[in-house]
Amino acid sequence: MKQSYKIRKGLDLCLEGEATHVLDIPPMRSEVALKPSDFCGVVPRVLVKEGDSVLAGTPLFSDKATGAVKFVSPVSGVVRQVRRGERRRVLGIHVQPDARQTFKEFSVEGWERFSAEEMKQLLLDSGLFALLRQRPYDVVPNPADKPKAIFVSAFSKMPLSADFNYVVEGQEEDFKNGLRALACIAKLYLGISPEQVNTAILPVKEADVRIFDGPNPSGNVGVQINHIDPVNKGETVWTMAPEDVIFIGRLLRTGRVNMTRRIALAGAEVKEPRYMEVPLGSKLSDIVNGQLCEATHLQRIINGNPLVGRQSTQEDFLDAHATEVCVIPDGGDVDEAFGWIMPRFNQFSTSRSYFSWLQPKRAYNLDCRIKGGERHMIMSAEYERVFPMDIYPSYLIKAIITGDIDRQEALGIYEVAPEDFAVAEFICSSKLELQRIVREGLDTLRKENA
Repeated sequence: MKQSYKIRKGLDLCLEGEATHVLDIPPMRSEVALKPSDFCGVVPRVLVKEGDSVLAGTPLFSDKATGAVKFVSPVSGVVRQVRRGERRRVLGIHVQPDARQTFKEFSVEGWERFSAEEMKQLLLDSGLFALLRQRPYDVVPNPADKPKAIFVSAFSKMPLSADFNYVVEGQEEDFKNGLRALACIAKLYLGISPEQVNTAILPVKEADVRIFDGPNPSGNVGVQINHIDPVNKGETVWTMAPEDVIFIGRLLRTGRVNMTRRIALAGAEVKEPRYMEVPLGSKLSDIVNGQLCEATHLQRIINGNPLVGRQSTQEDFLDAHATEVCVIPDGGDVDEAFGWIMPRFNQFSTSRSYFSWLQPKRAYNLDCRIKGGERHMIMSAEYERVFPMDIYPSYLIKAIITGDIDRQEALGIYEVAPEDFAVAEFICSSKLELQRIVREGLDTLRKENA
């Protein structure tokens, strides 16, 4: 019997424009870009120059700190640009894809008998190690570290998030083999929802499967770590997104790195929300071209889902860890008479300020307005009502703002990542950018402990 956890704290937000189970494969018209900023904690050393021809799986840059962690091209083609910013900071490496894709070959024969070091070396050589994340600090891990466990969450409760049950359809064996590869390195935990118990992604005897039932953020890997095996100071755990586990399975099956993934193109401003099969780092214009509703109001493209993604334009590129591209109303051009004082039936509220609380399962067409400015924190326990971890989020945020490192450690900063505060940020009456605050706190703590 698999151990089950009932998560009671949290908040499900239902938005209009959820992607239907229809798959489209758009042509690659533009460049593909790999951005160092997508990989927290990495200082890049560029390994190619403009004009070089690369295969899919050829390293484009590496991490200066270790030299062993490589970041490879998702496609074969020609390096068109090494884009740099202020003080020659590397912003991205752009590759113009070939019409016919070719791949670098890796030796995977007999991978079932690989030791932990051999499997880790294969992931390093293929560039897939870079898709792992480490707790604490939520950064790319150091391959010299030995994690006490690896965690994979096979579902997400974020609004407009991609349905992994559909994403993995037809790729179940690749997913299982990817899990078996991770289990070679350390003890593996797989978090699933109750609906996934009887699906084709199971059984995987190498993984310790746990069931999580409850509202968002029950699908966050940080919540699952906190309930199964919390991270203490001096300990390290690794995490990986389930979509990236499929990449490992493909590598073991074919000997090639294929970073094509199914992403959800969703949101109220999309004509026909659906799934797209695109390479990692694709240009957003290739994804949203011809897919947006005609509108006289402002539209916002979000690289990721509405709670944890970032605002982008069609000239930007798909983030390395993004599994959704969402387009919703911006709201910057909206003027309302008597704003907050008017009775509402079409606005969402967690405090019953609007009559919408009478329709708890209704889908809303929300825009991006904050509806207020930053203000003092009021200790009303509003974060605690939606934060299902054994941590005091209000006090942790205050400790980060004041720079009290000892207090941050005592309050559990080693266990959290910015995404764990997404729901708390959404309901925050003080209008604080909680995810940014947590990211800055983790970066500061990492420097102090270096």
